[in-house]
Amino acid sequence: MPIIGLASDHAGYELKEFIQILLNDRDMSYINYGTYTTDSVDYPIYGHKLAKAFEKGEVSVGIGICGSGNGINMTLNKHQKVRSALCWNEEIARLAREHNNANVLVLPARFLSQEEAKKIIDIFLNTPFKRGNKRHQQRIEAIPLK
Repeated sequence: MPIIGLASDHAGYELKEFIQILLNDRDMSYINYGTYTTDSVDYPIYGHKLAKAFEKGEVSVGIGICGSGNGINMTLNKHQKVRSALCWNEEIARLAREHNNANVLVLPARFLSQEEAKKIIDIFLNTPFKRGNKRHQQRIEAIPLK
């Protein structure tokens, strides 16, 4: 079972706390890279911590959270080993996994209920990449800068 990396800013803190309970209930392993309070912080600090965990091989899947999801998503995608997808509904999460082989789910905390987030997480964690689909694989391979 993969180790899941979690990261959020202050706006995503409460949703991240809910996600930790969800993962604990499912006996899923995770590492929390912060933040650890609702005190105002800068999302890049925690996005980079999660992305560096990918680079070190500490985690193989991640969940990043900030208010809109945009800031932490942009930060995560600056790292070569990260394919982060901002998902605000179940279909986007499914496509991010099937077509883009996304390895980090980003959630917009200010725009999702806990129940919506739970459904999106379930889809993301349980949907496989469509391996063998040459078109999708070629597109993913073209993402890194050469």
